Amino acid sequence: MSSDSSRLLGSRRPGYGTLQCEADRSRMEVTGYQTKPWRVALCHTCSVLTAGLLLILFHWKPSLEVQAKCKPCALSQADWLIIRDRFGQCFTTRVRTEVLGEGSLEHHPGARPEDRRTSIAIGVADEEENRDTIRLHEKEENILRYYLFEGVRYVWIEGRQAYCKVSVLDEAWTCADLHSSQAGLHQQDHNTRRKIYGPNLIEVPVKSYARLLVEEVLNPFYIFQVFSIVLWVCDAYYYYAACIFLISTVSLGLSLYETRKQSSTLQNMAKMSVGVRVRRPGGEEMLVSSADLVPGDCFSLPADGMLVPCDAALLSGECMVNESMLTGESVPVMKTPLPASSQAAGTVYSPEEHRRHTLFCGTQVIQAKSYVGRDVLAVVTRTGFCTAKGDLIASILYPKPVSFKFYKDAVKFVLFLAVLALVGTAYSILILVKNQVPMGQIIIRALDLVTVIVPPALPAAMTVGTIYAQNRLKQQGIFCISPPRINLCGKIRLVCFDKTGTLTEEGLDVWGVVPLENNCFTPIIHEPRCLPAGPLLYVLAACHAVVLLRAQPVGDPVDLKMLESTGWCLEMMEEEEEEEGEPPAFQQFGTKVLAVMNPPPEEEQPQDRKHQSPLGILRRFPFSSSLQRMSVLAKLPGEDSAHVYAKGAPEMVASLCRKETVPGDFSQVLRHYTTDGFRVLGLAYRPLGTVSTFEEALQLPRDSVESSLTFLGFLVMKNVLKPESAPAIRLLRNASIRPVMVTGDNMLTAVNVARGCRMVEPNEQVIFVNASPPGHDKPAALKFLLAEPSQGEEQPEGEHRGDSSFLQPQPCHFALNGKSFAVVCEHFPDLLPKILIRATVFARMSPDQKAQLVCSLQELNYCVGMCGDGANDCGALKAADVGISLSEAEASVASPFTSRVPTIQCVPTLIREGRCSLVTSFGVFKYMALYSLVQFVSVLLLYTINTNLSDFQFLFFDLIITTTVAVLMGRTGPAQELGVERPQGALISILVLGSLLLQTALLITVQVLSYFITVSQSWYVPLNSTVTAPQNLPNYENTVLFCITGFQYLVLAVAMSKGYPFREPLYTNVLFLVVLILLFGLMIWLTLYPLGFPKTLLKLQSIDDLNFKLLLLGIAALNFFAAFVLETALDHGLLSCLRKLRRKKASKKVFKRLEKELSQQHPSWPPLNQPLFATPKLSIAVR
Repeated sequence: MSSDSSRLLGSRRPGYGTLQCEADRSRMEVTGYQTKPWRVALCHTCSVLTAGLLLILFHWKPSLEVQAKCKPCALSQADWLIIRDRFGQCFTTRVRTEVLGEGSLEHHPGARPEDRRTSIAIGVADEEENRDTIRLHEKEENILRYYLFEGVRYVWIEGRQAYCKVSVLDEAWTCADLHSSQAGLHQQDHNTRRKIYGPNLIEVPVKSYARLLVEEVLNPFYIFQVFSIVLWVCDAYYYYAACIFLISTVSLGLSLYETRKQSSTLQNMAKMSVGVRVRRPGGEEMLVSSADLVPGDCFSLPADGMLVPCDAALLSGECMVNESMLTGESVPVMKTPLPASSQAAGTVYSPEEHRRHTLFCGTQVIQAKSYVGRDVLAVVTRTGFCTAKGDLIASILYPKPVSFKFYKDAVKFVLFLAVLALVGTAYSILILVKNQVPMGQIIIRALDLVTVIVPPALPAAMTVGTIYAQNRLKQQGIFCISPPRINLCGKIRLVCFDKTGTLTEEGLDVWGVVPLENNCFTPIIHEPRCLPAGPLLYVLAACHAVVLLRAQPVGDPVDLKMLESTGWCLEMMEEEEEEEGEPPAFQQFGTKVLAVMNPPPEEEQPQDRKHQSPLGILRRFPFSSSLQRMSVLAKLPGEDSAHVYAKGAPEMVASLCRKETVPGDFSQVLRHYTTDGFRVLGLAYRPLGTVSTFEEALQLPRDSVESSLTFLGFLVMKNVLKPESAPAIRLLRNASIRPVMVTGDNMLTAVNVARGCRMVEPNEQVIFVNASPPGHDKPAALKFLLAEPSQGEEQPEGEHRGDSSFLQPQPCHFALNGKSFAVVCEHFPDLLPKILIRATVFARMSPDQKAQLVCSLQELNYCVGMCGDGANDCGALKAADVGISLSEAEASVASPFTSRVPTIQCVPTLIREGRCSLVTSFGVFKYMALYSLVQFVSVLLLYTINTNLSDFQFLFFDLIITTTVAVLMGRTGPAQELGVERPQGALISILVLGSLLLQTALLITVQVLSYFITVSQSWYVPLNSTVTAPQNLPNYENTVLFCITGFQYLVLAVAMSKGYPFREPLYTNVLFLVVLILLFGLMIWLTLYPLGFPKTLLKLQSIDDLNFKLLLLGIAALNFFAAFVLETALDHGLLSCLRKLRRKKASKKVFKRLEKELSQQHPSWPPLNQPLFATPKLSIAVR
């Protein structure tokens, strides 16, 4: 290995003090701090003086602690760091150090010993001199400085003057570097790397119950609970305090148990320790624990497979790998060795680009086959949290924070309630002073008001709707690993769908082969087994990545169907046969072969076509999304020369063929099949010179092999639309939710599927957006072309195609491919938003482009959903606001939602559940806020006359009425229909605040009215105001307000439980209905005939006047009616007024403003058949 450190360090130089986060292409800000002992001492003193309050503040805001105890300094001297991540969140971490000894980052562990810095020898007898030498040695000692953030190690690199992710050290490795690692690492190199990279472990921290308890109890919510309980005990509310303490303890215990259980489950999922046979120079092998692996280690894979403990590049042999744990894709994937040819040697290795040669951590190698030498070898490229599995665990451990206006507004509203509490506190202090209440009592009473108005159960109550929705989704086979995102589902405006396996069936059926004769296409042959022996038949029989697993063929569904259509059989050598020597079928090729393709048995072959010769596969170049093709080297028995057989995207295959072999009507024939929704693959071959040995075949570079091909024809496959796709798309379109297709398939096939599933209606036009990159003298160009109508499609009347350069005003959909998308993004950024507003079909999109598209749509303020099968959509599924993976795994790492039923029917279901959950959260929030206000008003009224509610009255309201109602309110399921209307997303809006203010005004009116009616009665006796509650209980004022507020809690519960249009009617929630009826019955009974025990317990005053009691029921009924009318009027009257006003006012959402702008544009946009050119200045600016 060369000692050149540039290979180890890569070439990028991020700015001072910042880190480049590769995965998200966004920055993390890192600031350095150095501890100052006097500051630390000062902080400790202040902590003692504030009785630990400062420590609690530091616990809530750790960055404050670092700023208080340390002073800012250069990163190279820092011992503490404050990290601000890409979401604006702050974290603190300690800088750790480790002595490297002779190894270093500058001369990486692969360098020769003589290149390394020499250490100073110690061996002088004199003590003083010895001490100096040691000090010198310490100065010279090579120290590694690093910190850990979200599991990943970041190391200080002197040359860059920055902390970099440890994986940066090997990201410039080329394929040649990896192949040169076959000999293995020296033990000393290994030890140094072990110190730099750390252990190969994905450690999920599982905190002890004691630590969890302390962290949970120091949560502001629980501190408030403790404060409230202490206050209630001081105020002699012993039963109430004990009850709340008990409930809080139980809920805390359950919360701790659930948190620890989740951490343990994740820890078990991440834990992996297997024995690995690692090579060392000199040919020796040693068995080491996978935890000790470091990048650069070369290890051998056993034939019967293993669980891969790290990311590794395959150097020799072939592997069948089950990657379902990472992608949810159940079909095993074939992995081939990393290219070793001289051309490929200089290529920088990238796990994404060389996906087909990379074994990912956490995947299962089912079988490994060696073809040269005895071992299947792989070299470690990434370890720990830098691996694919580490990335997955990190995304679960440290998810992207859900930024949702609803949650932010809820916090603001609680602050508003707190301000209201202060106003109430001031009022109560004045009243209590006026009533000459002792000072101690005044303080307790004033603080008690704060506990009344800020409901402690609010956070728990707001999650109720989400929990019910999660359970309902689980019953329908939809699993969720991020419950807060359920509410986001209710705001979805646009959903992107993958095509194959999502909208259409996973498998494809062979429809036929279109061969060539005299360089012209001949009619389609539906039975490929009827083809004569020749290149066309051989390409179908050999150009695939199918292997045998326990005698069963496994591989890509397209390959399996293609092979099945020819009737040829695959034969591979088993391990036992390899040891005994090659079987006769393998000996006839004069060299070693990977596999043999045998023609079908004679009785199964057509009478006139008898195939005798088998075909030997020498080498496979696997399919790659970026290359859009695959090829194989194969030879016939007795022949010296080999042939290349290739298949792939027709345009790509044609571009690799000699021009004279591609028919003139290539595009027309291709369009004929793709327009009808068939999936078409191009087929080609080329005779190579003599390939005498297997090793020679392995040295051939892919680029030179896949060139100057001869075009053979098309393989036409039928991709059937899933029966559930069209109804689901229709549902979404009727609800004004835009469906968009994002696929890697051909454009015309995609447009046909879009028409088939009704993303594009028969009367709607499709416009192709063609963008070409700048040439030598030409700027980038953009053209809008009207699509030809496909066969059997009616031509819309009154439309002139091609005559006009502008579209007639009727619905139109843009369709563009990945290349055009890239050109538009780079050279036409000003037109990109307009194109995205109208685009429905994106074809030939790479996985990265899918994720980029999702982000571009989010920039237009769309709430974006993405539905795919999880295989090559991982990036897009993670980037979307709501990612739904159609996978058999219960929790796909790729997305927050996973549907076991592999159809898009889950999308409307999720949106309905999201809307229901969002409306429930709003309802429960409003209910909890109003419950606080009801109690606040009644307590203030009672304070005015120097009394209060009794201990058990508080308990009755808080536990029996409010908690029961708030918990059961959320059980109502979603409405069956998916309507155009969307639920509110903001809590602080005219509608919500208007409802709260009017309802508060109503409840104050009713309480004050009932108080004055009571006072005016002839039998009324004023209470003893010289003493306070509970000494002056029972009394008339307390009893009347108890009865009225009890009804108000129930009235509000009904008024806030809205059904239509997002939820089912209230009566469908049977349990809630039964509880409401029982509670109404209980309140009527307590108002009319309170009997012995309950009367004494609740401290109610006897009222003998039945007419007065009936009047109270009448007031409650009037309150019920008024509250209901208010909510209905607000919902319908105010909503329609707001909508009219909103139409006049420009929307805050970018996409709405653009839609309006496009609809008003004259002449209508876009101009057809007119090229638009990018100005050079613009393209420079964008760059």
